[in-house]
Amino acid sequence: MILRLFLAVAAGLLIDVPEARLFTTPVLGALLFVTFLSIPLRGLRIDARFLTVLALLNFVVVPLVVGAITWPLRDDGAVYAAVLLVLLAPCIDYVIAFSGLAGGARDQMLAATPFLLLGQMLLLPLYLGMFLGSSEVLAPGPFLEAFVLLIVVPLVLAALAQRSPWADVWERAGEKSMTPLMMATLFLVMAGYSAGALGEWRELLAPAATYVVFAGVMVVLGWTVAGVARLSTSARVSATFSAVTRNSLVVLPFALAMPGDLAPVVVVSQTLVELLVMVTMVWAVPHMVRKSAV
Repeated sequence: MILRLFLAVAAGLLIDVPEARLFTTPVLGALLFVTFLSIPLRGLRIDARFLTVLALLNFVVVPLVVGAITWPLRDDGAVYAAVLLVLLAPCIDYVIAFSGLAGGARDQMLAATPFLLLGQMLLLPLYLGMFLGSSEVLAPGPFLEAFVLLIVVPLVLAALAQRSPWADVWERAGEKSMTPLMMATLFLVMAGYSAGALGEWRELLAPAATYVVFAGVMVVLGWTVAGVARLSTSARVSATFSAVTRNSLVVLPFALAMPGDLAPVVVVSQTLVELLVMVTMVWAVPHMVRKSAV
């Protein structure tokens, strides 16, 4: 999957097609639909301690860390807003697969996704307001439109699909289409927006460095907080992955609503950095587990 995503990005970088922007919204809507389709919206069973640790890490610790490490980006309002947008939103999709590969509690992570989604949708405007104040970068109209069309509508449709007689068919189709839709989304964003942004490639160096620092800090803090909370080993692994992984593709609609061409690419660049981080964590976290067991 990781190689396919990188190939989609590379192909998009080689093709300058501004018209691709017209297709970004519908393809992203389809991706979010199948993402929400994988979330168990009914019959959830979740460990209260695990959910508390996830909430503490993602909605208390992460904002504190983000506030500290993004300070140097404040001079560029669009870049600063885009970095805040993606780092303040915990992942709800491929964190499940990657944490499972590292021995995490996949079922608990899957059951926690609706709460993580609800928490970020409620708290993200609050945190952005705290960090950005009355910045014109975040005009409410486009954000409200993006929220309704690309969050509310796919979520409602996914809930209806899960309750239909063909729920199993929808689920299987969603699983098969997830990676192709992610590839299509990354390709369209790069083909439609990167031409102008690549002319300012230096603007992407600071965000990329910030993403790397964030991942390193949150691996340590996630592992430590989950250990202090005495989570099981598998739950501790999943909590650490949740602290690190961010919701770049789900918040992409809001980046698309920002003025200029740079914000969407800043958000997508986080995905590229994070994929490399995930590969490293799948290898490194089991070593951390074995070391802590000694």
